[in-house]
Amino acid sequence: MKTLPVWSLSLGCPKNRVDSERLLGSLGLPVKSVAQMGRARLVFINTCGFIAPAVRESVRAVLDAVNRLARCKNKPLLAVAGCMVGRYGAEELARELPEVDLWLPTGDLADWPAMLARALGLPRLPEGPGSGGRLLSTGPSYAWLKIGEGCRHNCAFCTIPSIRGGLRSEPVSDLLAEARGLLEQGVRELVLVAQDVTAWGGDLGEKKSLLHLLEGLLGLDGLAWLRLLYLYPSGVTPELLRFMRESGGPLLPYLDIPLQHAHPEVLARMGRPFAGDPRRVLDRVRDALPEAAVRTTFIVGYPGESEAHFDSLCRFVEESRFQNMGVFAYQAEEGTKAAGLPDQVPEEIRERRRATLMEIQAGISESLLAERVGQRLPVLVDAPHPEWPGLHSGRVWFQSPEVDGMTYVSGPGVSPGALVECDIVENAEYDLTALA
Repeated sequence: MKTLPVWSLSLGCPKNRVDSERLLGSLGLPVKSVAQMGRARLVFINTCGFIAPAVRESVRAVLDAVNRLARCKNKPLLAVAGCMVGRYGAEELARELPEVDLWLPTGDLADWPAMLARALGLPRLPEGPGSGGRLLSTGPSYAWLKIGEGCRHNCAFCTIPSIRGGLRSEPVSDLLAEARGLLEQGVRELVLVAQDVTAWGGDLGEKKSLLHLLEGLLGLDGLAWLRLLYLYPSGVTPELLRFMRESGGPLLPYLDIPLQHAHPEVLARMGRPFAGDPRRVLDRVRDALPEAAVRTTFIVGYPGESEAHFDSLCRFVEESRFQNMGVFAYQAEEGTKAAGLPDQVPEEIRERRRATLMEIQAGISESLLAERVGQRLPVLVDAPHPEWPGLHSGRVWFQSPEVDGMTYVSGPGVSPGALVECDIVENAEYDLTALA
């Protein structure tokens, strides 16, 4: 059977990763990943266009590919996809980068396999849901499961609705079929992602909710862990928390709730759907799930954020003691409402505030992880350490892949994809060390 040699790069969020894996698994013949562009028949770059630094990274990646391919005797097809294409348009980008053979806008996501197959001269592809699989790039331990596209919210700082459009939930039958396929490949953990996971089903017209999807996923054989990312605060309802408490099993008490700020005046300027006191959602979570690990993200230096607003945010973080946290310095993005707001905060102040908040979180994280030393916990093993034979990277249940810290583990039975009972023996600011 023929194979298709591919060099690929997926930038940005896990949703982009899923798009890339679905595409490369849907081309009608096996894909062989190659390390050198010159040995590929297809060079595929999935770009990010969410914020300006991501756009710059995407442009650099495309220019690097153009320069490297210019030296190739047998030039592969260069295809560029994703949010940068959706944000700026294929026609405009083609004028700036005529060396790119094929542009794949986000608005044509469902047509990407057919467009790429035509450009490569491949046979006509099967049509319809489930016609292709997934070419996993995450190893045997976990896989992302994207359950929806676009967003129904209109936060003042965000470009996603203009790039990806409104909410479009993926049908439950398609998601369950995809999840079964991933588990049959040996994947142990499924991580649900969408711009707002709690919104799933709101557009399907059948009064379906996230609970309906979770019930179906929890019944699948082979599932060890099920994790939820990107839950809007307003969607973390008593019903969802009750379901999580009563389900147990693979559904982890891990909630990624992007609060974005703690002061109601800043939240109101952001146009957040939960602009009141965010302590209420945390209290709701911790009352229902006392053992829950809460991850969040904040934006500092938002237009109009005063020192008093920032001090309030710092106190909130100190009091809340999040298990995991990310902080972004605000970026004024063209086309967003926030970019036109008065009282823009200077860059040096934004960066100073980001560093200050992360310093606070580092101390909290180190303290919380120190409490785990001496405990015996299951560790899901991800991959061998690139430099230390016998040592592997993995995660305990409150560490999400790629965004949180990790657990370094060694001992009997430790191999990629294994779920091993381990003794936690040491901690750092964000990481743990364990022995099987």
